[in-house]
Amino acid sequence: MPLFTRKSPKQGPTADGGSQFGSRSSMNSGSSQGSHISNNNNNSIPEKTKPPLVFHCQLAHGSPTGLIHDFSSVRELYQKIAECFDISEKDILFCTLNSHKVDMTRLLGGQIGLDDFIFAHRKGRPKEIEIVKSQDALGLTITDNGAGYAFIKRIKEDSIIDRIEHISVGDHIEKLNGQNMVGKRHYEVARMLKDIATGETFTLRLVEPVRSGFQGIGPRSQSRASGSAGGKNYGSGKETLRFKANGNAQIEPQFDEATVAGIEAINNLLESFMGINDTELASQIWDLGDQKSNSMDFAEAIDNSDLESFGFTDDFIIELWGAITDARRKSTTSPK
Repeated sequence: MPLFTRKSPKQGPTADGGSQFGSRSSMNSGSSQGSHISNNNNNSIPEKTKPPLVFHCQLAHGSPTGLIHDFSSVRELYQKIAECFDISEKDILFCTLNSHKVDMTRLLGGQIGLDDFIFAHRKGRPKEIEIVKSQDALGLTITDNGAGYAFIKRIKEDSIIDRIEHISVGDHIEKLNGQNMVGKRHYEVARMLKDIATGETFTLRLVEPVRSGFQGIGPRSQSRASGSAGGKNYGSGKETLRFKANGNAQIEPQFDEATVAGIEAINNLLESFMGINDTELASQIWDLGDQKSNSMDFAEAIDNSDLESFGFTDDFIIELWGAITDARRKSTTSPK
């Protein structure tokens, strides 16, 4: 008898050619009394439908394998993982793909390759650390899990944070000077840390992910060139399940080289200007620049999207546009 029983997907009609699934739109056509098509002899023939997408998942510190399906956003994915392993959704810090290690090059962002194996990292030991901001820059890059938890993705070598051995990549920033950071986006947390005056002392309450005896941890710092990990951030198969900004999920072909290079360049700019790393956000910015012919149209597209709340400066938008056009140019000039 299996340890985890696969749940039946929610029934409902399938949109023609649709690739969404879960609570918004099921990929399962429903029961045997579902939709049929008729031939000229008035014989009913069952309509062919695609099977629901199913992903394999384990808890990173060790567990049996569970089957996860029927989700259309990162938040819903966490809910399904929590249900499968009978844990609280709030207990999940983040997920990595194809590795149980706390490896930020394998972090689940806005996309999952259809053949990817999901590892969920749970909350571990909390710790409070008092820090003196002796330099303007703390030397950390922050990202978030898409469900309300900001955490440390990268630590710059020989920085203030790097010299504190109790702080590690993967640590969730739960509180800053007693103020709750849960529910805040990565850029909000990064801005609050940046606003701390040089010479001031502040306190971070961090929660590290659970680690087992055999579990390793990724490097504290990684070069920008290694951040792409050979495209692993963008799915490892020919097709990828991509979480859209409107809350839907859609199966799309794997990104081409120009798109991967452009998203990576945008992510580097987000890290340099804002201290955050977010492949999903970088992908959204790339999409807004797609098919735009000049920086004015690109800026207008950002202003008319939900990214307007980030308050990007004109100079930063020009830098983003430069990254997009550079990636396009390299794509057209590279040998086939």
